[in-house]
Amino acid sequence: MDEKNTGISPVPDQKFRPPRRRLWILVAVILLAALILAVAFFGHSGHKSGTRRQGTAGTDAPQPVAVETVTTGDMPVVLTELGTVVPITNVTVQSRVEGYLMDVKFTEGQHVKKGDLLAIIDPRPYEVLLHQYEGQLAQDMAQLEKARVDNARYQKLIKQDSVAAMTARDQEFTVEQLEGTVKVDQALVDNEKLQLIYCHVIAPVDGRVGIRAVDRGNYIASGTGQSGGLVILTQMQPISVIFTLPQDQLAQVADRLRAVGSLPVDAWNSSNTQKIASGTVSTLDSQIDTSTGTVRLRAIFTNEDEHLFPNQFVNARLLVDTLHNAIIVPSNALQTGPNGQFVYVVKSDNTVDVRNVKPGITDGTRTVVASGLAAGDRVVTDGTDHLRAGAKITIPADNPAPAPDTAQPAQNHHRHAN
Repeated sequence: MDEKNTGISPVPDQKFRPPRRRLWILVAVILLAALILAVAFFGHSGHKSGTRRQGTAGTDAPQPVAVETVTTGDMPVVLTELGTVVPITNVTVQSRVEGYLMDVKFTEGQHVKKGDLLAIIDPRPYEVLLHQYEGQLAQDMAQLEKARVDNARYQKLIKQDSVAAMTARDQEFTVEQLEGTVKVDQALVDNEKLQLIYCHVIAPVDGRVGIRAVDRGNYIASGTGQSGGLVILTQMQPISVIFTLPQDQLAQVADRLRAVGSLPVDAWNSSNTQKIASGTVSTLDSQIDTSTGTVRLRAIFTNEDEHLFPNQFVNARLLVDTLHNAIIVPSNALQTGPNGQFVYVVKSDNTVDVRNVKPGITDGTRTVVASGLAAGDRVVTDGTDHLRAGAKITIPADNPAPAPDTAQPAQNHHRHAN
């Protein structure tokens, strides 16, 4: 029978149907992939949950800290200000006469005493003038003596009416005139003697000479005509330090000065790491500098070792007063919060309490507390980063780890040796 005429579709051949084995393999692969994703997801969630639980437990664990005990004691009130070393006397040695510098009697850097000979100016021109004025003085004195003899004779003659009164009077005037001339001549002589003294330049004060400004053989002018002078002479012992004090602290220092007369002061180097010398302050300046709002003070130092040098910058530590029986706390225990400064105080149950305090003066490592603490309180000095009120703490310093036993190995070694 013809297939077209029956209207019945032909049955497809068996080789075109999809095999069931491939279908099952595809389903198994999908299920395996789903199982792997589920295991990975729930395992990661469990790890995060465990991590959170572990973090919560770590937050509640006691925090190891370092503590120190609040004490009472003496605290010095020290003001530290920048100062400059200034000589009490600083002299530019000048020549008071003109002439050639014949000799220099000092060595640069030498210490000299008041009255020591420093230099010699050529004295010969002044010696010549001295001889000239001495000769003139002698001549005028002879004329004065002659005039006095004549005047005495005229005074006798006028009593006998043997000479005119005018002549006797003129002779009196001649004597007075010659007396004036002799005084002028004597002044000239004295002046030349003084110039000869000035030819010998001497030290006006004790001190240390610096580098000489003029060499031997130069012609020098007198006084300010010689720029820089001959040499600078600086008094080194004693020496002073000038430093400034803020006007807000002036009343405190002035009251102490009036009460005790002088205050101790130490000079430290510019880096404030080494003490140089100790001295005293007894002088305040007479006015406040309006441009800086400070007042100057002068401290005097004996400077026996000459470690203080002119124009050197130093830190002046002025001891104004000493507080007795003050509550003293380590400075690193102080913390700053929204209500000011506070400390963590250790309680008997090894928890901490937040205590607001009012700090006072400090020396850098210790601070005076005016209120909020008492002697014997234990405060946290290290490990405060994660503390809060009521937090539990441990103090490793109270329970130090036992030292390793070194005797056992020695005993074992002894046994092996036997």
